Amino acid sequence: MSLLQITQLEKNIGNKILFPKIDLTLQQGEAVAVQCNHEVGKELIQLIIHEKSPTNGKIFLNHVQLGSSKKIFHSFGLYLMSDQAYDRLTAQEYLRFYERLYDVSIDIDLLLQKVSLIEKKNVKIRMLSFSEKKRLHLARVILHEPDVLLMEEPDQNLDIESRMILKRIVKDYINLGKTILITTNHFESAIFLTDTVYRLNEAGLKKIDVVDDDINEKNSEELDMEFVMHSTSEREEKNIDDEGEIRKPVKFEKIPAKINEKMILFDPTEILFVESHEGVSQLHVNGEIFPCLISLNDLEKRLQPFGFFRCHRSYIVNLQRVREVITWTRNSYSLVLEDAKKSSVPLSKGKMNELKEIIGI
Repeated sequence: MSLLQITQLEKNIGNKILFPKIDLTLQQGEAVAVQCNHEVGKELIQLIIHEKSPTNGKIFLNHVQLGSSKKIFHSFGLYLMSDQAYDRLTAQEYLRFYERLYDVSIDIDLLLQKVSLIEKKNVKIRMLSFSEKKRLHLARVILHEPDVLLMEEPDQNLDIESRMILKRIVKDYINLGKTILITTNHFESAIFLTDTVYRLNEAGLKKIDVVDDDINEKNSEELDMEFVMHSTSEREEKNIDDEGEIRKPVKFEKIPAKINEKMILFDPTEILFVESHEGVSQLHVNGEIFPCLISLNDLEKRLQPFGFFRCHRSYIVNLQRVREVITWTRNSYSLVLEDAKKSSVPLSKGKMNELKEIIGI
């Protein structure tokens, strides 16, 4: 059953497009992470809780369009980067205050145990560490058992213990049939907390393929080959349409990257460039770096049909994303790329003439 539904939501600030019209539906018992920059993530949460108005679109909770009302106050739990606490209160007093505010009756000690703060319940908040304060905020967020948790950069700067507690609570909360929407600038954080990940930017909302990887049985390359062979097999079985006409097979390719126990399958067009570092291929995607167990030579063969070019013995670049070719000396060149950092990659002397032929100069 759908709980939170975002329909044709769009936000512009002046002439700047934060994101175009998007649709997103979250089911009960589902956790979804949206990887985006901080400004976009903050804006999205503010639109959902009606602190700001969208350029276009509507948001529904249980099929009822949201507006500014007490329904928002009780239906949502907000875990934000800007969360502040009353430093003079103890952890226990802080939760008691919110218990009265939400007009609920709960076991405060049990709640503190969930976030591993029971031994700190009589300690004033100003004496807690940053991670302990964030765990206290987490306890406050789930105190009234809201239908939807909205979490902004939830694991940023947390220690390892707190990250594991956060992950456990996210899992427990979705098992209760609740819904969680996470916004984060970091892809690793997104897949650490959930398997359902989207990327949101000025191009729109796109779902990212994330799969579990059994590292004891398969490595990244083996799983990728299995994926490609399966896709090829499907194409061979279906290359005749319903009218009996032979259809031309469609080339379908994904490039795998691995983070912890999960694997991400990237579209080639998402990759800015590939760099070989200490023998490991590294995919550069949207300002983040992801290790890939496929060799640079094999990646060159697979990416070439998508407009990639081996510009250096250690680099493969997406030519569609090249903005400038810079000549430093007669034998020294660089390619400046079309991203926020204006990244540059080396162009070896021997590849210069080959590049000129490709781009027609």
